[in-house]
Amino acid sequence: MTRPKSAEENPAKVDDGVLFRAAIGEVTLLTEQNHAPPARAPLAAIVRSTPAHDGSKDSLSDFSAASPPEEFLRNGIARQTLRKLKRGSFPIESELDLHGYQIDAARELLQAFLHEALQSELRCVRVIHGKGMNSKTGEAVLRRLTRNWLTQHPQVLAFCPAPIEMGGAGAVLLLLKRSATDRS
Repeated sequence: MTRPKSAEENPAKVDDGVLFRAAIGEVTLLTEQNHAPPARAPLAAIVRSTPAHDGSKDSLSDFSAASPPEEFLRNGIARQTLRKLKRGSFPIESELDLHGYQIDAARELLQAFLHEALQSELRCVRVIHGKGMNSKTGEAVLRRLTRNWLTQHPQVLAFCPAPIEMGGAGAVLLLLKRSATDRS
């Protein structure tokens, strides 16, 4: 029969804290003047956002040299992205209806809507501009201008006409840039 070993005979049973305190001896705290300051100040938090929408800052022009395209893809964006948008691969996260608005009011609403969508980091939205059937000249003014404004907005990566069940030629689906590094 073997007898159990004592703490001196079995080093695994000795408390590590006791050994550490015995090894380092007595400790004296540093005085306040001997503390070294941090190497550099802590960094401020970075808030991801786009500039606040200012009603006086209207950067979208009503005039263009050519008629705006039916579909649009920003330079540097893969053609496949536009195909995905047309197929409905991106869920629509919000929409804006511009029916019945005058041109200036529609432009301001569109800018405010895009600003809010970008703040919320929305990816795909729908803008309903109508087909122009009730216009006096028979021309779809808001349709043409909406597409023109969208080509000018730097955060719009792509747009295409909505599918028939979502408004067809009277609406447009937009793909928005989510962040500074977003390339698709």
